[in-house]
Amino acid sequence: MVFQVGATLLDACVLSVLHGEDTYGYSLTQTLRSSLEISESTLYPVLRRLQKEDFLTARDEAYQGRNRRYYSITDKGREKVEEYRGAWKDFRERVDGLIVGGAAS
Repeated sequence: MVFQVGATLLDACVLSVLHGEDTYGYSLTQTLRSSLEISESTLYPVLRRLQKEDFLTARDEAYQGRNRRYYSITDKGREKVEEYRGAWKDFRERVDGLIVGGAAS
């Protein structure tokens, strides 16, 4: 991938995935990897920070003799997703105007 993923964009992607359903870290990494180049070592600090900011909660569940940590979005996280979605739409339109051509809206 040519373009670097900044912290804000990564936060928006993580919260957007969790907006759909709760999931555990490895599964979340695989979902994000379908669109972004990201490693688990990059993702887990992001998850901890989002928890600290009250955008996510975490719970452990037993799975085949081990614990899986599942992440859930909070109401504050849902509000942040909506904020990111509005900002993304505007950003995407402006960048498309520059890169693809035509006037930026």
